[in-house]
Amino acid sequence: MTVQAYVLFKVSSGAERKTCEKIADFDEVLVASIIYGEYDIITKIAVPSMEALEEFLTMKIRKVPSILLTSTMIVAREYKGKTERIKK
Repeated sequence: MTVQAYVLFKVSSGAERKTCEKIADFDEVLVASIIYGEYDIITKIAVPSMEALEEFLTMKIRKVPSILLTSTMIVAREYKGKTERIKK
């Protein structure tokens, strides 16, 4: 069973682009975006199991020095995704 999750990141000031590029390079990351607000970066990830999620977060993400804080939200159910908005 594939586990999908959104991970929000707070990173060191000024390190948003470099950190987002580094995170985006991980195989588990489907999408990585710089955002405005309480967090600096959001990613959507997919891993084969909960054990793989724990491994990804502890062995890869926590080793990126510019990451100060993460918040992980596991997807319970996904209904539909779009790649672009329908114009009316």
